[in-house]
Parts: sequence; structure tokens; C-alpha cells
Amino acid sequence: MQTVNYGNETSYGNLELLAQQVVEGFITGLHKSPFHGFSVEFAEHRQYNNGDNVKNIDWKLFAKTDKLYTKRFEEETNLRCQFVIDASSSMYFPEPKNNKLSFSIQATASLMYLLKKQRDAFGLSLFTDEILLNSPAKSTTVHQKFLFTQLEELLQKPKVNAQTNLSEALHQVAELIHKRSLVIVFSDLFNTETSQQKTDDFFDSLQHLKFNKHEVVVFNVVDKSKEVSFEFENRPYQFIDMETGESIKVHTNQVKDNYKQAVADYRQQIALKCTQYKIDLIDADRAEGFYPVLQAYLIKRQKMG
Repeated sequence: MQTVNYGNETSYGNLELLAQQVVEGFITGLHKSPFHGFSVEFAEHRQYNNGDNVKNIDWKLFAKTDKLYTKRFEEETNLRCQFVIDASSSMYFPEPKNNKLSFSIQATASLMYLLKKQRDAFGLSLFTDEILLNSPAKSTTVHQKFLFTQLEELLQKPKVNAQTNLSEALHQVAELIHKRSLVIVFSDLFNTETSQQKTDDFFDSLQHLKFNKHEVVVFNVVDKSKEVSFEFENRPYQFIDMETGESIKVHTNQVKDNYKQAVADYRQQIALKCTQYKIDLIDADRAEGFYPVLQAYLIKRQKMG
């Protein structure tokens, strides 16, 4: 599938229009993908399940795809989705406009647009070291516009030295969602404090979500070239912690190997725990655009039925 990267947008005046463009481009791309047959009108249909009324089967779509889909109705809401976005200062890396937070917000807006087309309900939680916003899941147009406004305001008001407490935020979200939901987390998974205890607390919060019967997808939002591969020129740099303001001067050659190993170990630890808890952990490199995020959602949605 061809990837179109809308992540370089610098104007956020109409998040809904951007989301529409991303989703429509994605649906067009599905025609040429392994999902062909689920793409033509998938927003208006769902797969046939045993016990469904056969009167609602779309036989024309069956003729095209050789698969059974039933027409969906206005009052149907098959999915409740809660988006949880990390708004701490590390998410503003690497640029003032084109950063991990803007990527997460635009990806979330695109998913909301897609969910709205499917008449599913969606809510929004924003957090730093505390919950900034928690909106319950609804499927109305008014609700969608309200959430888009909240996301646009977040884009336009950067938070300086806003720290992260992943575990506390996810524990709170687990308690605030009262109905079984698909919880989609966008975060770089960097805590302000990098201790083993903080990592263990994060795993406890994921387990809390699963204990409450939620399905969980974690998009690990990264700038892979810089944050994982450490692709900096071979010269001295001053690195500044965006959450605490602390800085350190180092020559990249002196720290590159140790940094890459530490990041690889941390990422592997998270991946193993997510596998253990049956949580979908997906790398979301902002350089790759939004289509991989939408595709991962679609795969998850199909598995959930």
C-alpha cells in the first residue's frame, strides 16, 4: 500500500478536513491491499455473524467479495473506543509543529472520523502527570466537533516542562471508563523518571485495563531516526530534557552505543509484557504517516468482530 504522509502539515485550522483526507485516501488504498473486499463500503457494513438476520445481508457486496456482510443501521453502536493521548512535553519532539504530539492528534482525529462513519462511539482522555481531560464515549456529530476542538486547542498551546506519569493516568482512565471499550493509547512511553519501579507501575496500569475487560492497543509514537537509531552527526550536542529542563553536553560518538542498547532493552521489555498481557503494542514512527495506524486499527477491529 502506498503511504501518503500527511504528518508534515503545519496548519491545524481544520482537523476534520485533514482527518477526512487521510481516511478517504486510506479507503482508496484498501482497494489495492489484502483487505480488498472489506474496503468498498466497510463503513456502512459489518461482517455477518451466526444469528444475524439474513434479511440484512448485502447480496450485491457478497457477489463482489464472496464474503457475507450485513447492512448497519443508524442506531447500531458496536464499539466503544477511548483514545488516551500523552500530552507531556517529550511529545513535542523534535520540532515545534511537526512532532510526536501533532502526529498523535492527527492520527486520533482520523480514527475518530472513521469511527463516526462506522457509527461507533468514541471518547478522549488527555494526560501529562495527571488527567487533563476525560470525555465519555459518544457517537454524535456534536461530540465529534467538541473533541476536534479540544485536540486543536492542544496543538496550539504547547506545554513547557509538562512531566509524564503514565501509570497514574492509565489507572485513572481504567476507573473512569464504565463500559467495556477498546482503549487506544498514543504515547512515546517515556516516563519523566526512568526507574524500574516506574516501568513496573506502567505494566500494572496496563493490567488494570485488561482486568476491567478492556481491549488495549498501545501506539508507541516515536521519531525512530533520532530516538531509536540515534542518527545525529558525529559532533558535540547539548541535549535538553523537555520535561525537566535539565541539559547535558556530550559527543554523540561517546554515548551512541550505550543509548541504543538501553532503548532497545527498554522496548524489548515493554514488548514482552504487552505480549504477556495480550495487549497490542504497535510502533508508530511519525515519519511513516498515518496509514499504518489506520491499518493496525482495522486489523484489531476485524479481530474483535
